[in-house]
Amino acid sequence: MASITRSEKPHAVCIPYPAQGHINPMLKLSKLLHSKGFHITFVNTEYNHRRLLKTGGPHSLDGLPDFRFETIPDGLPPTVDTDVTQDIPALCLSTSKTCLPHFRELLYKLNDPVLSNGWPPVTCIVSDGCMSFTVKAAEEFGVPEALFWTTSGGAFLGYTKYKDLVGKGLAPLQDESCLTNGYLDTTIDWIPGMKNIRLKDLPSFVRTTDPNDQMVKFHIEEAEAALKASAIILNTFDALEKPVLDSLSSFLPPVYALGPLQLMVKQVSDERLKSMHSNMWKEESQCIEWLDSKKPNSVLYVNFGSITVMTPKQLEEFAWGLANSGSDFLWIVRPDLVIGESASLAPKFVTETKGRGMLASWCPQERVLKHEAIAGFLTHCGWNSTLDSLCGGVPVICWPFFADQPTNCWFSCGEWGIGMEIDNNVRREEVERQVRELMEGEKGKEMKRKAVEWKKKAEEAAGPGGSSYLNLDKLITDVLLSKLN
Repeated sequence: MASITRSEKPHAVCIPYPAQGHINPMLKLSKLLHSKGFHITFVNTEYNHRRLLKTGGPHSLDGLPDFRFETIPDGLPPTVDTDVTQDIPALCLSTSKTCLPHFRELLYKLNDPVLSNGWPPVTCIVSDGCMSFTVKAAEEFGVPEALFWTTSGGAFLGYTKYKDLVGKGLAPLQDESCLTNGYLDTTIDWIPGMKNIRLKDLPSFVRTTDPNDQMVKFHIEEAEAALKASAIILNTFDALEKPVLDSLSSFLPPVYALGPLQLMVKQVSDERLKSMHSNMWKEESQCIEWLDSKKPNSVLYVNFGSITVMTPKQLEEFAWGLANSGSDFLWIVRPDLVIGESASLAPKFVTETKGRGMLASWCPQERVLKHEAIAGFLTHCGWNSTLDSLCGGVPVICWPFFADQPTNCWFSCGEWGIGMEIDNNVRREEVERQVRELMEGEKGKEMKRKAVEWKKKAEEAAGPGGSSYLNLDKLITDVLLSKLN
């Protein structure tokens, strides 16, 4: 691997989009860069900085002599509720319109020999793809900028085609009837790398009737900003998404697949770095103890991520589908899982599943999905969760909620053969049927076989001489160190 001497003093500023599913992979990437000799400044929003301190303790973000945490405001009004993910559309608008001056001010501070406590000046920026205002700052300060899209490659490719979808009249939708009359089943046959994907399988923000929809506009702008970056980073690996990566590489700056980052970060040997975490909710370690008491391949893991919300009726249907399946399950129920109210399950359900069902508010998911007791994963198909399941060799039942999740579901169920999809209109009978199929059926066995194959390919990509292992070298040498060459 590329090695950097201390005298060269590279300094990377890493700034994630301020949501749990973006912060986690950015922290992993930052640890990797630190292990290669970079000074790291990791930039959270003030809101998320407070949440992280609340979960991890008052000294959890003290950092190291060459790995520190800084903050900028997100531009949203102050809130008293510090345990929920902020409204995503409001956050996208606010960060894109208000954060650049604060980020620029931080860079000036980091480059000041006195204010920076003798740290080297900033030599590169690694920013979330949805925080592309940072590209302007990189141009002003004369440093290379890599945009890290934390979605799958396929979902990112979908976002880059939003402008074409609008231009061809496929989006926005003419009216609400398009959501139910089969229009979303329209085949999109002109995106290289995603042969015959349907409109409903593309990132979900195009399912709008508003010609001025803020999220469509935001993603068109962010995708166009990617053209100005020095490089694009993706948390994927060549074997998993080669046609997609080839397609992206045909019109973008150099694209580097560096995933799965949870396997890549095993290269980090510094115990102090390993102890750094970025969880907004406190993990309940008793989940692992409970799994230890279960037989191999006997438990269904259920988690809908950090942002997904559902109606009380959907929660009820999932609950009774799980209960009626007869399977053991570990279910992560966030306090804010249900729209507009606290998530609560009927006492009858709790009684009926006693001993075979465990409920928790958060857990160490990567450890859970590598536990031998886990047989399958009922998931919202967020990209981090999809990679966690692949790294664990675990097949999935998909219930995509929004954004990139329908695209990840399409790949999981079709291209990769590791999943089955539950209709958005959840019915307990369908939940029960699919859980039984995954746990006991022939299709479940085939999905498990495929998942184990992908696990091996992921390990090869992240191991010595693997594609992601070598791509990290290339990114560092060709892009991130270019200011020092």
